[in-house]
Amino acid sequence: MTDKKLKILFVSAEVSPFAKTGGLADVAGSLPRALSNSGNDVRVVMPRYKSIKSTMHYVTDFSISMDNTKETCIVRDTEIEYKNGEEIKGLPVYFIDSYRYFDRDGIYCHPDDGDRFIFFCKAVLEMLLKINFQPDVIHCNDWHTGPICMLLEEYYRKQSFYTNISTVYTIHNLEYQGNFSPGIVRLFNLGYDIFNPDKTEFYGQFSFMKAGIVYSDIINTVSEMYAKEIQTPQYGEKLEGLLSKRAHDLFGIVNGISYEQFDPEKDQWIVKNYNTATYSDKKENKQAIQKEMSLPLEDVPVIGLISRLSGQKGLNLIIEQIDNIMKHDVQFILLGTGDEYYENEFKSIENRYPDKVAFYAGFNATLAQRIYAGVDMFLMPSRFEPCGLGQIISLRYGTIPVVRATGGLADTVIDYDYDRVNGNGFSFKEFSSEEMLKTLERALELYNEDQEAWNKLVVKTLQLDCSWNKPAHKYMDLYYLAIGKRRPVK
Repeated sequence: MTDKKLKILFVSAEVSPFAKTGGLADVAGSLPRALSNSGNDVRVVMPRYKSIKSTMHYVTDFSISMDNTKETCIVRDTEIEYKNGEEIKGLPVYFIDSYRYFDRDGIYCHPDDGDRFIFFCKAVLEMLLKINFQPDVIHCNDWHTGPICMLLEEYYRKQSFYTNISTVYTIHNLEYQGNFSPGIVRLFNLGYDIFNPDKTEFYGQFSFMKAGIVYSDIINTVSEMYAKEIQTPQYGEKLEGLLSKRAHDLFGIVNGISYEQFDPEKDQWIVKNYNTATYSDKKENKQAIQKEMSLPLEDVPVIGLISRLSGQKGLNLIIEQIDNIMKHDVQFILLGTGDEYYENEFKSIENRYPDKVAFYAGFNATLAQRIYAGVDMFLMPSRFEPCGLGQIISLRYGTIPVVRATGGLADTVIDYDYDRVNGNGFSFKEFSSEEMLKTLERALELYNEDQEAWNKLVVKTLQLDCSWNKPAHKYMDLYYLAIGKRRPVK
């Protein structure tokens, strides 16, 4: 739309490498870098959790009104250093520090999470005036930041400093909404007129997510398919009506990945680096991961899965079909943590098939890299998947994804059997274990019966552009749209 450089504040509850529970942190740590590389003034802000030990500097402090009390906020800052070509750059990161709200173990799941993130949202807006940073756009992410859009509209926009600030609100996962009891409304010091069905009331609770959807200038999700899916009862989590009402402001952009972090040609954690010309060296990584996971060094298809262990990920489909999968000459490597039920199930499967299944319970970033590089196929049979990073990382490493065609999985994986020219993996639409098994067997058939075609597929995936370059340009278009709602974009 325009080449005008922008001032952008990126707000997230977690940012890699400082604090991470999932894909949100990866996006918050890498998308701002891509935006900065285009010449924009991009800054990131997040809470300072107790676990964050990075060196940082004092910036300012001020008090935040929380109901009838005043709470102290200290703002600190640091930079994320990264490479842009041969140039070393620094991405500014601000931390909202509070002894009361953030000096504790863990990121979420505290009984006062609502209070904590109301404090955070208020502090972010107050900080801007104190540091004299007047962004064109505040980019809010997930439920933790939704009230920023509301506070800006209901209170701060009356002040000239905030009048022209626009908002973009990204839904990374609609299932997590930040719904709290109505009493929490008092902490905003705005009055209870904000708590009604047209604004923030959601089935008797105050909804952080709904506040972001109602009050933001532009809404987006992390894939085009997910943007469509959440307007239906099946995926809308009871917000489909509101999202459909705002459909003209709702967009989808598939995430990219950091090419610094994920690069088979330079990855320091894998045994043998490779590229499109040396893709055969991938086999050395396969043997290495087999050895590391105590599996026999056999030339059989190795299936990988790196996942949060939850019902969303379609793990029941694997459990239902594991005996049929194991009838094939394959190996299966799983890395994940989460629901105790799934951990116990996969431990049991590992015990039943010790020479074919290896399960690492927990998260290990370096092991994850070696799995992406070492396995032949990457299985993601998700019930729903807003974007998914696993399939994108696997493509980056020449590992062929086998996925259910939902959300970002549908947008990024094209079934090879139905499109031999553009196909880069295998997919199925119906959420059933039978369809998953059939699709996995199609992938195994190609691997076992036409190795030349399989190798060409591997090279094709290695040539794909999975970086943030294209998504960053799309986000810039969204920012211009948001700004255009407030003032003309020149």
